[in-house]
Amino acid sequence: MISFIEAFQRELADEAKETRRMLAIVPADKMDWQPHPKSMIIKSLATHLAEIPLMIQFALERNKWDFADEPYSPADFPNAEALLARFNECVDLAQNALANASDDVLTDTWQLCSGNVIYLEMQRWEAIRHAFGQNAHHRAQLGVYLRLLDIPIPGPYGPSADEM
Repeated sequence: MISFIEAFQRELADEAKETRRMLAIVPADKMDWQPHPKSMIIKSLATHLAEIPLMIQFALERNKWDFADEPYSPADFPNAEALLARFNECVDLAQNALANASDDVLTDTWQLCSGNVIYLEMQRWEAIRHAFGQNAHHRAQLGVYLRLLDIPIPGPYGPSADEM
């Protein structure tokens, strides 16, 4: 039987392949496009998606991710190549954190917060699962954005309507 850490490593590798396929087709000329005034622009969404693996790294290497101590300020990625480079960097950081961890730390408590305001408090394994859920959610959201722009999208778990 494999360990939970090994299962997370495999899942990250598998999901990263599919996320790369989506980030690779983000159009540079539509980075400021948004489907609705309340929606993120495509650049912000794609950047967030590219950096989600950092949550796995931080869940394993820190007791908390505190925005009061370390404000999140995403870099400006002007095109798909830059998004992919950042995503690959974040995946590598997450895989390295997983490689240096063991199952016995997975029940330790971890927080996502800003000073005294706690957004999430959970065990480390739950934070890792949360990162995977965020990846699937925001990858699907990006798929809707791309579909609205008439850009054919890949299917992550089988062929999409564009691939049929």
